[in-house]
Amino acid sequence: MTYTVEIKPVAKRQIKKLPLAIQAQIIQKLAELELDPRPIDVQKLSGEENAYRVRVGDYRIV
Repeated sequence: MTYTVEIKPVAKRQIKKLPLAIQAQIIQKLAELELDPRPIDVQKLSGEENAYRVRVGDYRIV
């Protein structure tokens, strides 16, 4: 089963400003999230009922 990852326009603009190596890592992680939206390294956000984050270096994907 595959899932759909939605990226807000503001996030797309922010990703484009990052170094190419970091962009590649983030794009790879987004592709992985389409297959498994809750991988081992996912963290539940406190105060939110259904929100999670995954770290990619110094960056977070929410």
